[in-house]
Amino acid sequence: MWQTSGGWGRIDTDNAVDSMLHYANAGLTTFDMADICKVFASHACVCVVIKRIVKQWDVSMDDGPAEDLYGIFINRIRREGPPELLDKVRGLTKWVPPPVKMTSSYVRESIDVSRRRMDVPSLDMLQFHWWDYSNPGYLDALKHLTDLKEEGKIKTVALTNFDTERLRIILENGIPVVSNQVQHSIVDVRPQQRMAELCQLTGVKLITSLSLSLSCTYTHTHIHAAMYGTVMGGLLSEKFLDTNLAIPFAGPPLNTPSLQKYKRMVDAWGGWSQFQVLLQTLKKIATKHGVSIPVVAVRYILDQPAVAGSMVGVRLGLSEHIQDTNAIFSLALDEEDVNSIQEVSNKGKDLLKVIGDCGDEYRR
Repeated sequence: MWQTSGGWGRIDTDNAVDSMLHYANAGLTTFDMADICKVFASHACVCVVIKRIVKQWDVSMDDGPAEDLYGIFINRIRREGPPELLDKVRGLTKWVPPPVKMTSSYVRESIDVSRRRMDVPSLDMLQFHWWDYSNPGYLDALKHLTDLKEEGKIKTVALTNFDTERLRIILENGIPVVSNQVQHSIVDVRPQQRMAELCQLTGVKLITSLSLSLSCTYTHTHIHAAMYGTVMGGLLSEKFLDTNLAIPFAGPPLNTPSLQKYKRMVDAWGGWSQFQVLLQTLKKIATKHGVSIPVVAVRYILDQPAVAGSMVGVRLGLSEHIQDTNAIFSLALDEEDVNSIQEVSNKGKDLLKVIGDCGDEYRR
């Protein structure tokens, strides 16, 4: 639900909540949020737009109403929905604190803000992010979050955009995180180079996000890694097939923070011409199976080791992708499909060498 922060178009509260109900009634019942406590900063606005560690925190910045929307939505379900739907709905949120001392009271007060905004006694999942690895306070924060889990204020503790080294340190300190939400796509295969091996050894799983434009997360089982960026903000779609962005106004506009961010990833990977080869390959596979390019792109990532699920980003009340999302469940890629995708993917540059490990793009 990072799209509620303002960079993806104006969100009308009533239409957004109606859209969330529509997704839930269609069986897409898990919603991922990128909110930070309002007095801090915006995960969406900071993490997506800039590529360096934040040194100062602007108390005027606001991530948008994602947690508040969820609170309105869950109360609509409580009043109007069948009990079985309420039992299925899950809200996953994040916490990205500033680099201050992580005391028990500070962590508790911060998490209570999300609990109040989402109007829940216990957060289904709290995904934790930390900007500066030179400050080991992230271990203190995670230990306090684990205490809150034991108290029942958080059901599961997870991570977002941590690299492999820090994930290993966290696990060695006995902190029971269940997943790490990282960027993963056919273009960006960094999670499969280091992160996946550690996840398979420890049971931690990966979660991805499509960022097509609330995020509906569908998972397998066990402890997993979580992915986002699976369709690169919409670049991995028919909309950008056979386009030339080098010519002004010749192609679709890159008019969202996600599109601009992932276009930079394409440039780092191999450029627009090479990306067109990938889109053409995916289109051929999509036509073969009677689905769209995004469906193929997501199915391929979901089939990778240690991946638990992917999140479909939509602009609430402005667009929806229910049909494509449901098509992912029934699609089975064959060996020829997988080999064709891997052949094109392998022609790109190694982003682990270009950018660094998972999450390093936000710490450069």
